Amino acid sequence: MKLNTLTPAEGSIKTSKRIGRGQGSGRGGTSTRGHNGAKSRSGYSRKAGFEGGQMPLQRRVPKFGFKSPNRVETKPVNLDIIQALADKLKAKEINIEILIENGLAGKKDVVKVLGRGELSSAVSVTAHYFSKSAVEAIEAKGGKATAL
Repeated sequence: MKLNTLTPAEGSIKTSKRIGRGQGSGRGGTSTRGHNGAKSRSGYSRKAGFEGGQMPLQRRVPKFGFKSPNRVETKPVNLDIIQALADKLKAKEINIEILIENGLAGKKDVVKVLGRGELSSAVSVTAHYFSKSAVEAIEAKGGKATAL
């Protein structure tokens, strides 16, 4: 075997279609593009969502709603969850690090304490936000609600 005798395997290489090289080739004339119309022209590229002149879907469907770009997505944690966590850990103080360690919030979550449930003991809670009912319930039991 010599380098000058190497050839690709039989059938592994296809010859490309030679388009637009005269009528005798069978692919001359319209060069496999059919007759006239935008698709037969050079430089044609269809716009995204173009439906042949029919009113496109994104213009047929009505627009509605609004999403504020300034909205802060919060992770809710209720008082009953805080009480269960305080009982489990026998802790008097619950902060965001403790919530993260126990899988109740993620590292980047903004935590808001809500007022569902009841506290049975005085617990100091540190979070980003509190609802009014949560603050009242925590302070009624002798605890402290500290916002970051």
